[in-house]
Amino acid sequence: MPGIDESKAFLPVNIALLTVSDTRSTADDKSGDLLKKSIEAAGHKIVRRAILPDETDQLIDFLKSCIEDSEIDVVISTGGTGVTGRDVTPEAFQAVYEKEIPGFGELFRMLSYEKIKTSTIQSRATGGVAGGTYLFALPGSPGACRDAWEDILRWQLDVRYRPCNFVELIPRLQEK
Repeated sequence: MPGIDESKAFLPVNIALLTVSDTRSTADDKSGDLLKKSIEAAGHKIVRRAILPDETDQLIDFLKSCIEDSEIDVVISTGGTGVTGRDVTPEAFQAVYEKEIPGFGELFRMLSYEKIKTSTIQSRATGGVAGGTYLFALPGSPGACRDAWEDILRWQLDVRYRPCNFVELIPRLQEK
């Protein structure tokens, strides 16, 4: 039965949080604030937080700097996953992936369908791994961020979650 194995100790992970938007600032970053509160309430650490415009090169540079930073285990972004001309987050993430985790986006859209029906088709949420760092790009709405955190990431970023989780794989992500 899936769930938390209380006999194991919780292991916090270090997370970089990125908001991708041409219009958001620290004063009105509702999705970023929601994720920050949720991540910290779960016992994890935000070790870097940024807001960047929808510019592929800037996003790639940020992701590469996080991947190179041995303190960062996970990058979670919000915003820029839609289908408009300025939505470039998935392209930036895919440019740095060593391995994509297709099930992340698929599961997100399946769970989202239960709440917003066919509107979920507009989301290009994505996940992958590069340089031993997990990378997850979430949509920009607070509801989507809450759903992705509460229904997927909260569990997969808890080493106690059974039958398996992303955290227990961190030491093995760079195996050759």
